[in-house]
Amino acid sequence: MAVDSGRVEALVRELLVAIGEDPDRPGLKRTPQRVAEAYTEFFSGLDQDPAEPLGNPISVARGPEPETVASGAVLLRDIAFRSVCEHHLLLFRGVAHVAYLPGDTVVGLGALPRVVDILAARPQVQERLGEQIADTIQNELDARGVLVVLDARHGCVTMRGGRQPDASTVTVAARGELAEPAARAELIALIGGVRS
Repeated sequence: MAVDSGRVEALVRELLVAIGEDPDRPGLKRTPQRVAEAYTEFFSGLDQDPAEPLGNPISVARGPEPETVASGAVLLRDIAFRSVCEHHLLLFRGVAHVAYLPGDTVVGLGALPRVVDILAARPQVQERLGEQIADTIQNELDARGVLVVLDARHGCVTMRGGRQPDASTVTVAARGELAEPAARAELIALIGGVRS
C-alpha cells in the first residue's frame, strides 16, 4: 500500500492548526506537501519485498572451482541506514553491519544494503529491524548463520526526554551457527568499535 500523499497533506495541515500555527503563513504554506513527500520516501519499504534483492544468488559450488565452497563469513560493515521510530515518528539513523555464513550460494554484495534499506523504510523499532534483516537473509540464502549488528542514534533519545545527543543504541540479531556468542566473537572483533 503506497503512502496516500493527499491525505498526509491534509493531516499535516490539521496538525499545524492543532499546535497553534497558521498553515497559510509563507513559511508553512508548502509544509504539508513537503512532509507528504518525505513520508513517501521514509515509508517506501511498506510496499516492497525485502527478499527481492536476494532473488539472484550465485552458486559457489558450481563455478570455476566446483569443489570450492565458502568456509568463512561474508561481512559488510558500515551500511548507513535511517528509519522512523514507530513510537514517536522521529528519525533514527546509524550503521548496520551484516554478516552471513554462506551455504552453497552467495549474493552480490549490493543486495545486502537493499535489504536493510527496504526494511528500514517502514515505521520501525531498532530491535525488530535487526531481527527482520537477519530472518530475510537466513530464509532467502539458506545461510548457515547470520549476524546483524545495528548501531543507531534515536531522535527520541537525542532530541527529547533525557536529551542525550551522544547516546547510541546497539542491537544484535543472530541466526544459525552465529547464534552462539563464541561463534560470532571473531565477527564482532572485525566490526570493531560499533559507531553511528
